[in-house]
Amino acid sequence: MQLQVNGATAYCYTGGKPFNPALPTVVFIHGVLNDHSVWGLQSRYLANHGFNVLAVDLPGHCRSAGDAPETVEQAADFIVALLDAAGVARAALVGHSWGSLIALEAASRLGTRATHLALVGTAYPMKVSQALLDTSISDPEQALKMINVFSRSTLAPPPSALGPGTWVYGNSLALGRRVLRSNPRVNVFHRGFKACNDYANGEAAMKAATCPVLFVLGAQDQMTVPKAAQTLMHAARESGKPPHVVTVPVGHHQMTEAPDETLFALARFLKTA
Repeated sequence: MQLQVNGATAYCYTGGKPFNPALPTVVFIHGVLNDHSVWGLQSRYLANHGFNVLAVDLPGHCRSAGDAPETVEQAADFIVALLDAAGVARAALVGHSWGSLIALEAASRLGTRATHLALVGTAYPMKVSQALLDTSISDPEQALKMINVFSRSTLAPPPSALGPGTWVYGNSLALGRRVLRSNPRVNVFHRGFKACNDYANGEAAMKAATCPVLFVLGAQDQMTVPKAAQTLMHAARESGKPPHVVTVPVGHHQMTEAPDETLFALARFLKTA
């Protein structure tokens, strides 16, 4: 599905179902060097079980035109504008890694328009090492290999979202290369990581959000270690939103290495008021 957002074409995968704004809507937001495809299993399932799905390619990434966001705030503005363009009054927001910060910031801006907020593989602050920031410019291929080593808890999980025994490391390398090459004007690798590193509004955004909150964390996550989500959890509790927390026995890519557990956690959460 294509929408005109801020004067540019934005692509959203709808899970193979026609978009119907009358249904409850879930927006899936990917992380750095990812696109809509990382939500394949979760988006298809929900689209076939009573939900309207918008799994977005962020601007300047793969099938979406426009300028790649330089900050979390810019990306959150895009999500708000996307809902307006789609004619969606209220939506649940699900984000992974960088996408979790975007979902958080968007929820704070949407107020009661955000029905649920699910943060997968999140941390705050989401600091990125200077070595990785530098290497994402000087040698993106090496940086891509670095993050895939840190992100994965196994090379071929049984099963993965792509089928039993899928080489998720190689698949993720291929996806990262494709996303990076999809934008010859901007290094979306460095820009995305810098946006994560620079974001400083997490606690305020969590306190401003009005909807229920879910954390899906990887027990073996070396990119966003589970304890790094505690600041946001505390802010949620302080603002009267005791968070739902699910920990899955994998690394940073919960959607592909623990697809069923991640899906079930999201499906249960989306049924809460």
